[in-house]
Amino acid sequence: MIGTADRSDPRSAVVAWAPSGRGGGVDGNERLTAATAIVLIGLLAAEGVTILFIRPLFSTHVFIGMLLIPPVALKLGRTGWRFARYYLGDREYVRRGPPILPLRLLAPVVVVATLAVFGTGVALLVIGPAGGIVLGLHKASFVVWLVATGIHVLAYVGRLPRLTLGQRARPVRGGRARWMLVAAGIVAGAILATATIGYAQPWVHWVATHHHDHHDG
Repeated sequence: MIGTADRSDPRSAVVAWAPSGRGGGVDGNERLTAATAIVLIGLLAAEGVTILFIRPLFSTHVFIGMLLIPPVALKLGRTGWRFARYYLGDREYVRRGPPILPLRLLAPVVVVATLAVFGTGVALLVIGPAGGIVLGLHKASFVVWLVATGIHVLAYVGRLPRLTLGQRARPVRGGRARWMLVAAGIVAGAILATATIGYAQPWVHWVATHHHDHHDG
């Protein structure tokens, strides 16, 4: 049965890493993922506001989008690490078990849609307003991402208070390092966003011109 150290499962025969390593093992990974998720929820909520008011907040939309890239990469990396450790037979991860089947089936959609949204977004900054096809792909992938990620967030958001606020009640090794890693992701995102915000100017001009032309029409 998945989630137990069943001797019939070949993954249980693999020698596992120490369950309480420097990073706190599976609990540490889970808490790092939760901390990153809290940051992402806040930033994505702000990004959602810029989408609702895209014309006056287009530069902010681009800035937050670029700021999101390192934290998103951290989140994907940590969930990918759990996936790898489970299927490589790490006893601690096998004992904890995988997510429920619907969420496992949804995970590839979330990952692909996330890569598509951010990949096309960066491409649009490089190409500029001439990237019509890429703009269409960006919008289409965003719709898929919004639905898939919305389901994903609703499935896990109830666990976030326990995994973050409950650290004092049940501390796990590496807590300071985890928060430093999250902070480093935010700082890296801020540096990336500041360095690339200039690429948004052609789009700002295009959005303003397009708005006026549409209004006049």
